[in-house]
Amino acid sequence: MQGESNIDSGNRQQILHFGNGAELQGLDPHVVTGIAEHHVVQALFEGLVMKSAETLEVEPAAAESWSVSDDGKVYTFKIRKNARWSNGDALTAKDFEWSWWRALQPALGSQYVFMYFPIENAEAFFKQEITDFSKVGIKALDDYTLQVRLNNPTPYFMQLLDHYSMFPVHRATIEKWGKPHESYTRWTRPENIVTNGPFLLESWRLNKNLIVKRNSDYWGAERVRLNKIVYYPIESGVTEERMFRASQLHWTDEVAIERAPWYRENNPDAMRIKPYVGTYIYRINNKVDHLKDVRVRKALAMTVDRDTLMNTVLNNFFTPAYAITPPGLLGYQPPKTFSYDPDKARALLAEAGYPNGDGFPVTELQFNTNDQHRKIAIAIQQMWKKELNIDVRLQNKDWKVYLDDEATGNFEISRGGWIGDYVDPNTFMDMWITGSGINRTGWGNSRYDELVLKTAPEAKNREARYAAFFEAETLMMNDMPFIPIYTYSSHHFVHPSVKGMASNVMNYHNFRDVYLEPEESNRQEN
Repeated sequence: MQGESNIDSGNRQQILHFGNGAELQGLDPHVVTGIAEHHVVQALFEGLVMKSAETLEVEPAAAESWSVSDDGKVYTFKIRKNARWSNGDALTAKDFEWSWWRALQPALGSQYVFMYFPIENAEAFFKQEITDFSKVGIKALDDYTLQVRLNNPTPYFMQLLDHYSMFPVHRATIEKWGKPHESYTRWTRPENIVTNGPFLLESWRLNKNLIVKRNSDYWGAERVRLNKIVYYPIESGVTEERMFRASQLHWTDEVAIERAPWYRENNPDAMRIKPYVGTYIYRINNKVDHLKDVRVRKALAMTVDRDTLMNTVLNNFFTPAYAITPPGLLGYQPPKTFSYDPDKARALLAEAGYPNGDGFPVTELQFNTNDQHRKIAIAIQQMWKKELNIDVRLQNKDWKVYLDDEATGNFEISRGGWIGDYVDPNTFMDMWITGSGINRTGWGNSRYDELVLKTAPEAKNREARYAAFFEAETLMMNDMPFIPIYTYSSHHFVHPSVKGMASNVMNYHNFRDVYLEPEESNRQEN
């Protein structure tokens, strides 16, 4: 219809127009790491289980049922016999066995490989301490039965299975276009990709949009109500807000914070702001000469005035953070080892050989393209100049370049963030173990590794487990490999026609349950 907006046509045709933040790095579940990628991969692929967006409880997905041994260490999954790949092949337990073997290949470079480490001998296989995969606790007992053996009872193990790094991939397709350990080969192109989720990849036009369509052969197709999702890689919050106001988007990746006061006054229902299990940080490259000194890293952390940042630049959307784990996550309280203290920071910098900032090299702070990241960086750049008399050069980078440079250590200080992959403090702890692909700071500590990988998993109760986490996090924050800035809240502009996209602390969306309700009363005024 001439003049029809995306909202009107989308509501009529069940097509969700979704602001997705950035152009995707890729679509390989075992390689990607970003939230933008997560939104699309989760629509195209499916793991053994899924989560309810309402409760975050685990629900059956590719596995129709499972059982757990009395000692909590052996899980047995029954794969649905009507679950299929998009080319018609049956989805089997052997697909999971092979896919997980692939994810554990060191040459693949999966940055989430540590999520497999609760599985018996998975870490040893990844480190090539053993080379016989049959000794790893992953075995297809038959075509439709997968057995997984753990090192220790792991209370969050079932939640891991809904993470895209543990999704199955189609072996024949991957092998057709390259070797299993090769990343970013042609197998993920629209004309080649084979998936098993509720949606199929229809098209991917770089820097314009990516479109998925309903998979009528999906085992749970009757549950899926959307016909399509159009993902837009919009890095500018201002642009997103304009598109939302013009009825071109149902959902934005974030709220343009500078527009929040107007919406609070005039259209508060358009904003959805909720608690979120995530922390905004600045990673520090601990291998850079002048940043190797912990006194320098602490001085930088102590001169970020978080309260002022929240009250001005961030419009009180968030809360100051002094550790990586959000306070109160399942009852865990992180340590607070430092505070805003410019006088102590200047003394530490002087002890490190830079009195009043003299001789301190110009330092680069990189961030990915985003209005909010830029404003935060400018504010902190000014704080460091005022309190420490050091010069920081800001470097804006496109999403893919930013990710590549961070992963390869080609940075000095880098804007970062971590969103919990499951509801447990461990999701903020195991990423910092020595050599983790998500760590990216060059920092490592054997005592920290022992506490997170051995002491906490073997703890007999939650009190002992949390004590191990507290000791580990205290140790880490005393070393300051990164600077915590604030605890996230999720914040989006949402059109009232969007239904089934529940709010939860993980900002988790189950697109199988989302639909659009084109009622006249839901029409948005321009």
